Amino acid sequence: MSGIGKGLGTVEVALRWDPSPLGSAAHDLDIVAGVYSAAAPCGPPAYGVYFDRRSPDGTISLDRDSRTGQGLGYDEVMRLELGRMSTEYGRVVVGVVIQQQGAGLTFGEVAAPGVRVREGYTELSNHDFAAVADARAATVAEFVRGPSGAWEFLDEVRGFDLAPDAFIASMGAADA
Repeated sequence: MSGIGKGLGTVEVALRWDPSPLGSAAHDLDIVAGVYSAAAPCGPPAYGVYFDRRSPDGTISLDRDSRTGQGLGYDEVMRLELGRMSTEYGRVVVGVVIQQQGAGLTFGEVAAPGVRVREGYTELSNHDFAAVADARAATVAEFVRGPSGAWEFLDEVRGFDLAPDAFIASMGAADA
């Protein structure tokens, strides 16, 4: 927490995975975020943040973008400055999507995938995608603005069998 009763401030969502086996196509996983208005928190997203996009106000940024999983530690990092976000927005859903063309690669076929959510040095969540091994996309974090205006974290991983664009469009739906 950022302070007594203030809720979350700046949060980091970090994604890791190991490169695909030698001779096979690279595995490309991406962190994506959907931002929803306070008036329609389960409607269509007001905007999305992914790949080559960022939030219009600069409160959400994708600091690293890997297309192969090569490197040590976490390959992609998204920073969410919830404390600076306009009161117009009441919900942010963060997901991970596999950008594999053709075959429909699942998390169970990716070597050592994992996602960590933390605020500062406080770890809020850490998952290895085992619960959604048959999925091609998954929501990994949800942030909701409470009645007092403070942001709260909901830790629930949900798997989807959707292509990237379809996932981004529906990841925050109430019945997803």
